[in-house]
Amino acid sequence: MIKILITGGAGFLGFHCTRIFTEKGCEVTCLDIAEFDTRGYPKNAKLLEADVRDFEKVCKIVSEGFDVIVHAAAALPLWSKEDIFSTNVEGTRTILEVARKYSIEKVIFISSTSVYGIPKVHPIYEDAKSEGVGYYGESKILAEAVCVEYREKGLCVSIIRPKTFIGPERLGVFQILYDWVECGKKIPIIGNGKNRYQLLDVEDLVSAIWLVATQERELANDTFNVGATEFSTVMEDVGALCRYAKSGASVLRTPSFVVKLLLRIFEVMKLSPMYKWIYGTADIDSFVSTRKIERILGWKPKHSNSKALIRSYQWYLDNKSSISQESGITHRVGWSQGILKLFKKFL
Repeated sequence: MIKILITGGAGFLGFHCTRIFTEKGCEVTCLDIAEFDTRGYPKNAKLLEADVRDFEKVCKIVSEGFDVIVHAAAALPLWSKEDIFSTNVEGTRTILEVARKYSIEKVIFISSTSVYGIPKVHPIYEDAKSEGVGYYGESKILAEAVCVEYREKGLCVSIIRPKTFIGPERLGVFQILYDWVECGKKIPIIGNGKNRYQLLDVEDLVSAIWLVATQERELANDTFNVGATEFSTVMEDVGALCRYAKSGASVLRTPSFVVKLLLRIFEVMKLSPMYKWIYGTADIDSFVSTRKIERILGWKPKHSNSKALIRSYQWYLDNKSSISQESGITHRVGWSQGILKLFKKFL
């Protein structure tokens, strides 16, 4: 039986990792600074409140013995600058130092394709230049540097860079999209919608994490992109969701410069949940090569962009009545639409 510790276990990815790994017969322990919504968690999963920046507390937990640590804890872009850097960088250092102290076989760090910034050449390969967008992207670059540092100290550290991942339980900014689609609104897309924007189903991401967790150290001790291998243009993928919904929703093209400027102003004034990484890349190509993880580990995703969107939207419809109306800043809760509600009335 594999013993797995998941940091950020109360989050969207942590929830799905816990569920799937438990189904595979693993003994799973989760830690998170946030309160756990225990609905859907396996009864035999151990849920602990802990901060990845708390060295002593993390030591106490890890000393119980684990084979693998999946380090998914992260402060998201809507958090403060201080929390983003202390959690994403120093928290990662804490996890790696504790893993080294207690001879953990593997640590799997969940990074982000935000480390690539806004490149002009696609697809993006793992050796592309790092250039983060915003504090979140910058923090992930620094955290990856810490991972490389600990690799050089002999620790097996896998780095996974997933594209934006969605699926059942994913709310956040996507709940805004699903709400507008359900209401039959025009769905504004930045630009002409002809750009290709790769997504990822959360179950495909978990399957990649599982492959890394169960691989030989020599193969796992590397960096891998993960994203859907079937994706079309933004116009086509969002259009497929609108057709599935049969609500009258449709895609609306908008002028990039004007919309980006407005969203930037709204972000600075704290009137909108949209942050730079979302609107800054929405009108350009954004897709990575997954050839490396396919070739080395044999990974194959099951879901295309449109299927992932539809699957996530259907979960939203099926569970809408039980979704908390309180807004927050994580992916498992809804986000306040702010000034976007005003625009919704006219679309």
